[in-house]
Amino acid sequence: MLTIKDVLTQATAQLSQARVESARLDAQVLLSHVLGTERSTFFAYPEREITAEQEQQFLALIRRRVQREPVAYLTGHREFYGLDLLVDARVLIPRPETELLVEVALQHIRRAIAAGHMPVVADIGTGSGAIPLAVAVEEPRLPYLYACDISAAALEVAHLNGQRHQVEQRVRLLQGHLLDPLPEPVDVLCANLPYVGTTEMTLLTADIHAYEPHLALFSGPDGLSLVQQLCRDAQHSGKLKAGAVMLLEIGYQQSEALTRLLLDLWPQSTVTCRKDYAGWDRLLQVYLPS
Repeated sequence: MLTIKDVLTQATAQLSQARVESARLDAQVLLSHVLGTERSTFFAYPEREITAEQEQQFLALIRRRVQREPVAYLTGHREFYGLDLLVDARVLIPRPETELLVEVALQHIRRAIAAGHMPVVADIGTGSGAIPLAVAVEEPRLPYLYACDISAAALEVAHLNGQRHQVEQRVRLLQGHLLDPLPEPVDVLCANLPYVGTTEMTLLTADIHAYEPHLALFSGPDGLSLVQQLCRDAQHSGKLKAGAVMLLEIGYQQSEALTRLLLDLWPQSTVTCRKDYAGWDRLLQVYLPS
């Protein structure tokens, strides 16, 4: 019978040989998933034995990780803004940098509520539902918000996550292209649309390129196609209220081009760019004229 220490040593060596950068951490996370225990257990009880069935399950996951399948898909979970989200190959894995969008959205929502106005909020390209679910959980005063995605499969995952965090009645899932499904104009529009260019495809790691849904990754040669279309649609569709704010997650080299477009569409608007926690341009805040 093998011990925790034995299988972790073996698995870490396998992953390291396959040039998986976070070999030791990945092995610990996957074993924690199989055993249903915290990683701290491994350090406290390294000589604890595991069953043959647990060993087989763990080594099967390690073989898949060697092939670069993302850890979040192997475990079926990803933490985002303090929430444990279900994820699988139907949705993009939520990234830590997107937590900035949630943080800023909550600031705008709370400012509106403090001023006596309950804002209408929507998230476009919602995927797993990470953004609207985090907003709904963090701001229980918000009676409802919209979450739109073109992918019915992604919305199935978002629905499961809504149930998981008991906000499925408040996060209204809508299928359709960009703003098309919205039934009313909004005050706060959030969007983390695909922003990787197809010309950058070869620069992505195998974890991303081979496993995450391309529909949620790529947007034309320069990565700008969908967010540009969203901005143009927002300008002429009537789906934004006067004085609305748009919060757009962007690629680190896209701020200048998108700012020009936004000021062309709304000459009286104010556009500011926020950097993420790693120091990259990441979030455009667009304040529309009242």
